[in-house]
Amino acid sequence: MVKPLTFKGEKPKKRKHRETDHDHHDRVKSEQKEQSATAAAAAEEDETPDDQSWVSADVPSDINGPIIFVLPSSPPTCLACDANGKVFASELENMIDGDPRTAEPHDVRQVWVATRVAGSESISFKGHHGRYLSCDKYGILSATAPAISHFESFLVVQSPDTPGMFSFQTHGGDSETFLAIKEGQGSSKTTGGAAVEIRGDATSISFESTMRVRMQARFKPKVKASKESKARERISRRELEAAVGRRLEDHEVKRLKKARREGNFHEEVLDVRVKGKHDKFAS
Repeated sequence: MVKPLTFKGEKPKKRKHRETDHDHHDRVKSEQKEQSATAAAAAEEDETPDDQSWVSADVPSDINGPIIFVLPSSPPTCLACDANGKVFASELENMIDGDPRTAEPHDVRQVWVATRVAGSESISFKGHHGRYLSCDKYGILSATAPAISHFESFLVVQSPDTPGMFSFQTHGGDSETFLAIKEGQGSSKTTGGAAVEIRGDATSISFESTMRVRMQARFKPKVKASKESKARERISRRELEAAVGRRLEDHEVKRLKKARREGNFHEEVLDVRVKGKHDKFAS
């Protein structure tokens, strides 16, 4: 093998490594592995305990996923149902200093899954046993319906006076009746206080028919939008270098990640590319 001529004082030139099919395969495999690790980290973050925290719904469009109905009773109770579909008021135990605005469920029977009813503005509520909350024409509540109909649809009406408080109009809003409570004189083993009756035949919006909705934070639109924004911010150094077409300095990596957060990523990539070419010719 003939070696190239060298001269005294001349630094030996390093031969450029030509990428073989095997090298290309290894590089692609390494990139895929790094991307998988990034995705796994994102998935792990989505399952953090913070995502299981409960917050209050602010507007009707927030209401989605697992929720609890915080009833305007004393002591604070929530709407619940047993395995047979019987609807009752269940006392809330998980609160900070007895504040219903901080309520969280302690029993699966207290949790309902809110879902938008297709083709309408109303919402359905599925219990822990897979059946839907229903209100018949007499205002009697149950949770035995296996599917959604007119009786399993509720229109959420926001309180004009109190932010984060709602009334639930029965029959998808077609009926002028609302869910409401009535506190009796007797005592209840379930609530530990006065007996609380829940019906769907209140003819007007009042204190007794106005409720708070607590929901899992990860289903709240604002929180979801924030998570999606953070997901867009995640990008590895290798991906940035692939976009620019060369190795990057640390300050360039920070600059591009910041641009990705602020929404001008492609403009900055182009600028970094151009700068890289100028530096190459300058040297």
